Amino acid sequence: MNKEEFTSLVIDSEEMLYKISMSMLKNEKDCEDAVQTAILTAYEKLNTLKKEEYFKTWIVRILINICNKQLNTRNKIVDISDYQNANPASNFSSEELEVRLAVESLPIKIRQVVVLYYTEGFSVKEIKSILKIPEGTVKSRLSKGRELLKLELGSTE
Repeated sequence: MNKEEFTSLVIDSEEMLYKISMSMLKNEKDCEDAVQTAILTAYEKLNTLKKEEYFKTWIVRILINICNKQLNTRNKIVDISDYQNANPASNFSSEELEVRLAVESLPIKIRQVVVLYYTEGFSVKEIKSILKIPEGTVKSRLSKGRELLKLELGSTE
């Protein structure tokens, strides 16, 4: 893969990377740092990418590792208003805000899977590869996430 192809793939993935890092770090500056670090790390380790078709899952794995390191070195709580201020384009309806708050309240391991599956559209197999966990674990975390969201949102379905 040459520099132009890498740049094109990064540009195509940039918004997704930001959303994933924001779901984990909940702070714009930390997210920007994590995404930039992930892109730099990916470029430096480009020779470790076995197949170009797996670029997206590969760079997401790098990003998640960086986010996890950041989370391990600090313990911050960010108010949803900080998230909205950091994302001026995010004018949520009350229902959207309620769902976002509910997703943010999920434990990090469950939230990761829920965001990757429902927000970013990764398949169970892709999530298994990204997070390096068994497929059954992905499915059980999705199930637990749905269960917790139903409780949080008051759904009786």
